[in-house]
Amino acid sequence: MAITSSAKKAIRVAKHRRVFNLRRKDTLRNAMKEVRGLIIAGKKKEAEASLEKAFQALDKSAKTNLIKKGTASRKKSRLAKAIAKIK
Repeated sequence: MAITSSAKKAIRVAKHRRVFNLRRKDTLRNAMKEVRGLIIAGKKKEAEASLEKAFQALDKSAKTNLIKKGTASRKKSRLAKAIAKIK
């Protein structure tokens, strides 16, 4: 258990950040799932439209160090490449 006031504050801050990070990670996961589902269904136009939201979620997650910058870049690249393959 935290004894000093600074340690107690650190616990409060960590709780707040956890909620924020979980919300952002959930948004990211949902955006990625939506794009992948549209790719599998072969709906290129809709997938390209939802790709914008996925890119935004990836960039925000990388900016706040929720995921690494390279991971975000790799995921964006793979999504774009998968959409390009749709006939």
